[in-house]
Amino acid sequence: MSVVAPDPGDIPGRLLVVDDNTASRYVFAQWLRRAGHEVLEAADGAAALKVLTDAGALPEVAVLDVVLPDMTGFELCQSIKGTKATADIPVVHVSASAVSVSDRAQGLHGGADAYLTKPVDPDELLATISAVLRYTRARRAAQTLAERLLLLNEATLALHGATEFAQFAAAAVHGVLSVLGAEAASVYLNLSGKPVRTFQADSGSPLVSEPIDEELLERITDRVLGARIGARTMLVPAETWHDLAPGPKASGDVLVAAVRAHRARPPVCVAVTAGPAPSEDDHRLLLQIAQACSLSLESLRSYAEEHALALRLQRSFLPARLPRPVGAELAVRYVPASSHAEIGGDFYEAITTADGLLLAIGDVVGHSLEAAILMGEVRYALRAYAIEGHPPDTVLELLDTLLSRDRPVVTATVCLVLIEPGRRRLHIANAGHIPPLLVTDGPAGPAARFITEHGQLLGIGRARFTTATVELTGPARLVLFTDGLVENRSTDIVEDLADFAAAAARGPAGIEELCDALLTAFGQGKDDDIALLVADLKPAEG
Repeated sequence: MSVVAPDPGDIPGRLLVVDDNTASRYVFAQWLRRAGHEVLEAADGAAALKVLTDAGALPEVAVLDVVLPDMTGFELCQSIKGTKATADIPVVHVSASAVSVSDRAQGLHGGADAYLTKPVDPDELLATISAVLRYTRARRAAQTLAERLLLLNEATLALHGATEFAQFAAAAVHGVLSVLGAEAASVYLNLSGKPVRTFQADSGSPLVSEPIDEELLERITDRVLGARIGARTMLVPAETWHDLAPGPKASGDVLVAAVRAHRARPPVCVAVTAGPAPSEDDHRLLLQIAQACSLSLESLRSYAEEHALALRLQRSFLPARLPRPVGAELAVRYVPASSHAEIGGDFYEAITTADGLLLAIGDVVGHSLEAAILMGEVRYALRAYAIEGHPPDTVLELLDTLLSRDRPVVTATVCLVLIEPGRRRLHIANAGHIPPLLVTDGPAGPAARFITEHGQLLGIGRARFTTATVELTGPARLVLFTDGLVENRSTDIVEDLADFAAAAARGPAGIEELCDALLTAFGQGKDDDIALLVADLKPAEG
């Protein structure tokens, strides 16, 4: 959309005239006022500095006589230029006595932007003021645009860095407000099939997200863009906007940008309060941030869809149900990583074999769809070896051979626990995994200890594993889990495991309740998959 802007030098400005000669100051002020400028007056340097300190809005140009009663115009110029708040105010020197080349050079070298000698023709004065305003306003506009482009870049980075739709919508509104410098902004999006409006009504109001009718999003887009594919901005009068998009009443006209990337995806609309004549930069910047919203939202949608598909595939590799062996009660929890993290290779298994119940917990190293697929391969191979009747240590050796031969760059950790049919003896073989936790009744109450014997990771090749045998004299609780449940980057793993063991020992009597309690205490806010398998064992009589 093209917006014709007037010449910056032709727009009246706020000016300061400093001259101790009352008649001369009056004449200059009248010439400038007739041209439409607002004029502030001062008779000496001290009065001028007071005006610059007390004025609500600073003057855009200072016209300084060189000869003043308390300081020279050169000194006053240096004071103006040396103060941060007024350093950008251009200075025009005027003098009837300091008219030599050296005087003019001294003034210009001292920071003045122009130098006139009296008598001054009114047309020359007005033309000089117009030229100074034109240059100054253009420079300030370029600086402002550069600052806004920097804010646009920061807003775009925030949009692309969003990992959840709510975070994305908030980043969009905050980005629009910062880039456009507006009081209020709203973003209309379709988030996973749910049309949502996120807005901030004014600077003192909270950010609000609320569902909207799908027709509202389409209605705004049709008003701005029609049926076309592409992007466009439009200035909508306040009353028209309120009829179009009922909600928080706009305090002024609304500048709206609509983006429809393609017909298979819903559009994105961004609205911001604007004055009656927003600049061409306003239109372009709003269009830029709306397009950034559209692109970032599409990436977020695609990632969410791919992540959901990967999770469904990952879950398909896990057991559909657990066996129900006599004398053993099993409970399991599987928590995938957060929606913005890659899926991992955590898995669990429970297999009824001729030698007893085999429990397994493992983790294929890595976080990707490939890790999940490899996890499925390891689990299926583990089931096959166990059903063939191999003991736990041999199963690990076979898995190690399989990985080192067919997947030489892949490693995995696996812990196997074979529970004999009478549930009086456990055989544990561990390939580099978090050790299993055994909770038994002790003289002072439940006691928890880790079975720490273990061998190397799977996939290195030519590994030999041993089996640790544990005798059970009474009921016992076995807890198998992956490192995602207990690891924290800010604490030592030894401390984490000690806290986990204590929590498992004093946890609820029911294993389902225990699983929930452990996840609540240790599994919140983790960026890794979590697998947890708990078995309550009751030895057979006799």
